[in-house]
Amino acid sequence: MNKSVALLFGVHAHQPVGNFPEVMNDAHLRCYKPFLHMMEKYPSFCFSIHVSGWLLDYLEKNYPEDMRLLERLVSRGQAELFGAGYSEPVLASIPVRDRLGQLEQMSTLLEKSYGYRPVGAWLTERVWDSTVIPSLADSGIRYVTVDDYHFLCTGVQQAALKGFFSTEEDGRRLDVFPISEELRYRLPFSPADEAIRHLETLADCGQMPAAIYFDDIEKFGIWPETYEWVYTKGWLESFIRGVLESPFIEPMRYQDYHEKERTSGVIYLPTTSYIEMNEWSLPSDAAHRYAQLVKRSRDEGNYGQDKAFIRGGIWKNFLARYPESNWMHKRMLGLSSRLHGMPESRRTAEMKALLYEAQANDAYWHGLFGGLYLPHLRRAIYRALINLEALLDQAAPPRELLFSEDLDLDGHVEHFIKNEAMQLVVRGGARADLRELDDYRLHHNFADTLTRREEHYHHLALLKENPVFNGEGISNPHEKISFKHDIQLEDMVMDQWPRGIFMEHKIIGDEKTPVFYEITPVRHSLQSISFTALPDNGVEKRYTLKGRSIQVQYDFGDWSEDSGFEVELNLAMPSCDGPAGFFQIGGHVPGGFGQALRHDNCTALELHDKILGGVLQLHCNHPALLVTGPCFSVSQSEAGFEKIMQALTLRLFWPSPAKGKSIVVSLDVV
Repeated sequence: MNKSVALLFGVHAHQPVGNFPEVMNDAHLRCYKPFLHMMEKYPSFCFSIHVSGWLLDYLEKNYPEDMRLLERLVSRGQAELFGAGYSEPVLASIPVRDRLGQLEQMSTLLEKSYGYRPVGAWLTERVWDSTVIPSLADSGIRYVTVDDYHFLCTGVQQAALKGFFSTEEDGRRLDVFPISEELRYRLPFSPADEAIRHLETLADCGQMPAAIYFDDIEKFGIWPETYEWVYTKGWLESFIRGVLESPFIEPMRYQDYHEKERTSGVIYLPTTSYIEMNEWSLPSDAAHRYAQLVKRSRDEGNYGQDKAFIRGGIWKNFLARYPESNWMHKRMLGLSSRLHGMPESRRTAEMKALLYEAQANDAYWHGLFGGLYLPHLRRAIYRALINLEALLDQAAPPRELLFSEDLDLDGHVEHFIKNEAMQLVVRGGARADLRELDDYRLHHNFADTLTRREEHYHHLALLKENPVFNGEGISNPHEKISFKHDIQLEDMVMDQWPRGIFMEHKIIGDEKTPVFYEITPVRHSLQSISFTALPDNGVEKRYTLKGRSIQVQYDFGDWSEDSGFEVELNLAMPSCDGPAGFFQIGGHVPGGFGQALRHDNCTALELHDKILGGVLQLHCNHPALLVTGPCFSVSQSEAGFEKIMQALTLRLFWPSPAKGKSIVVSLDVV
């Protein structure tokens, strides 16, 4: 009997909801299109592919000819389409009703557009949780792919991972394929002939073993260095030819292998994701400790056998690590509950589409690829949430316009004030600042900012020498340090408090201390709420919402005469530090949002943002010293470390507020 190995070659294509069209178009030009055209040349090279639903719809609209090519590859039996949640959610993070809906929408889309109903599914970020099994099985999915790391964590030996295994939950069966980490790191980074030789070493007699690969298609053209390597220098074509010419390798769709071979046995996988994700989801201190354990294991030569037991975090840890992520997630859950609690006759397709957009995974986490640090991706989530909330309010108006609840489960009650035009959410806790400020016409949350916190990779960002890659092939972003921007120590100053709108400070000399409040909401009208300061601060704070105007009034009692008063506003402006955003004072344009600005005796300021499509006006009843500047954070991506503007910070200062007087600051959206 001849030795052979089945090559199960799968690729996953995805772009985040809310990504820039120019990024999408570039991805198509440098990756999706050349990849499909290369596959067309070799009909015997079978493969599997998952394209997220949102991206698939974009490509159908803008590049229908290439989607018809994909349809031909499917119809001739060369390509297998994988299903998933339509908007690429982490299935374990959304309600069961939405899991089923997302899976069904994706499968229906593939069946309608390409004549193929999937039996395999891609799990977003390979996040495995056994609770998703029933939804997958009930949706007609028979198998999924996860990392071999998931299997190693159960104690299974690497040598046993030659095919698929079976698991179950609540009486439903699902088969699982272990993706080879070694292949993920080899393809397409090592030379094609070297990859072929490695595949041939996996060939065996008897039950056909499988070389299991399923990873981001963006590695084939979009990642740094890959377009020239994969297409210009011919890596992909050389790899395909080498596979087809090998007497030992048989390229095969997952579906065909699954039908031909039998299961390797029963297995129960732990809740986990790919090994890098488990590190990224840890808090900074824990991530440092984790990295030290990994290094020690590598230095001792034991990492191969230890890595399954040096466990990191799980994907849901991101919701605990980042309050901004948790808040979006809990807002999404609340609106999902509202939508499904309405009579079916009042629900619309638009409502469902907006809910699914708000469940897209990218803006909820951070790592080498996650998008929590990217303002335009968070903005897409809030745009969907705010649009959906407005539609729900129209279909079933809320009974209360002022209400309180601990939505994010942090132990502090948030206070919601809303009308038909806007909504503001006062953060629970002692600062009583705004954590959400929504305009329903612009579909924008002006409080969508990100607190600067320590990340475990910050010490690497200060290394100015980029390690030289000396191996054959090209470097893998997982294994190198690179830079998009020059990073300095002052770029990584951490925030002491979460950033919000209307944060106050008492200033004596050079010392600045926060103003804290006893949060005792008092209903002055249907749209007003007040907070009394702690006795040693001597100021009362009151929010009032009227139309598209938010007014904050500060009443000073026992305020010491030698104490200055500062109000800080951290505003999410879509233009960030780009040319479409600028200040205007009395008809004069002093600069853009990315520039520092100082203005004495300020009583009025306009913030123009062409991307937002609106103007934010600030007014003070007493002249203030205005100081503004951009707030940057240091992030990482596959392209390297970068500085990203998270907020426009405005500071208003009064040297000595008069006892018994009031300072009023208002924001109007026009």
